[in-house]
Amino acid sequence: MNTQNRTFSFQEGAVTEYHAIVTVTRPSLGFQEQLQDVLQAAQELSAGKTVHFLRFFLSDATNQISLLEKALQELPAVPTSVVQQAPLDRSKIALWLYCTSPMDCSGGFPSHGGYTHHWTGSLTAPGAGSREQMYGVFKELEKSLKPLSVANNTVRTWIFVRDVDCNYAGAVVGRKDYFNETGLTANTHYIASTGIEGRHPDWKNLVEMDAYSVGGLQEGQLSYLYALDHLSPTWDYGVTFERGSCVTYGDRRHIFISGTASIDARGEVLHQGNVALQTGRMLENISALLEEAGAGLKDLAMGIVYLRDFSDYECVKALVQASCPNIPIVYVQGPVCRPSWLVEMECLAVTREGNALYPNF
Repeated sequence: MNTQNRTFSFQEGAVTEYHAIVTVTRPSLGFQEQLQDVLQAAQELSAGKTVHFLRFFLSDATNQISLLEKALQELPAVPTSVVQQAPLDRSKIALWLYCTSPMDCSGGFPSHGGYTHHWTGSLTAPGAGSREQMYGVFKELEKSLKPLSVANNTVRTWIFVRDVDCNYAGAVVGRKDYFNETGLTANTHYIASTGIEGRHPDWKNLVEMDAYSVGGLQEGQLSYLYALDHLSPTWDYGVTFERGSCVTYGDRRHIFISGTASIDARGEVLHQGNVALQTGRMLENISALLEEAGAGLKDLAMGIVYLRDFSDYECVKALVQASCPNIPIVYVQGPVCRPSWLVEMECLAVTREGNALYPNF
């Protein structure tokens, strides 16, 4: 099998969590061979576990989707995301897999400890432009979650925008339209998110979204991260997402860091044109957000690094690995929402700091 499987596991109490990044070690193979190897690795990694979510990163989604969909029909149905963000190791496919020790799925969603976990992949909606599609995607998420709500239960979103330099502004307004309608403001909260270049296999879809929501949360379990000594509030420069979110359970804490780049506390891009210095500031900002949640880079469970220019891959990978050794990370081509940002990273951390007021995960 021609894959490299980097896995994080966290064992505490009754539930063990696993995040795996599966990449191809022989990029010269054809797509079908690479796909077979990745799916075989996924089956072996998830054997005896509950699979919560799969995200496939493809190099040419329009031409690869038919083979992927055919292969997935032979596997148990799980929430799945497919996005064209070419792996920077020159392979055609990579995979992020999240699973846990077995959970009760009789209600349609993995559940344990009074919580239900709702992963949603590749949501799209019709519309003439990115603004209308973005608003429609949130409405689709709203319908899929009932009786839960986007405002109170959605922990994290991932927004992929086709031709981000052209269509991101419309997506920003569409998200604002939905948030204004549902009462989400800078005085309440927004949702942790990544907004990045990514293509849906169908060219008509300018926007697609993945989301993670949790049912059964009590007041205070979901909190937000700011690191205002390092980063500005996003709404200071016209966008509406949280820098990070944190869910505290009785036995652990999940920390979701939004897409983070080389930005300062005034919202300005730092080190324009220098990808090495931008990477350093990016990692510094992530560390500041993690520290606010009582964690550090050593607690990362997985990460995704997005690069505008594939030729920066070796430089950025060396710098990230020096700070995050042995962490499952995938590197993909995905221009950030501002052209002057050359690199962005998102990540997820898990710590043992919990709260006895809440049930275990």
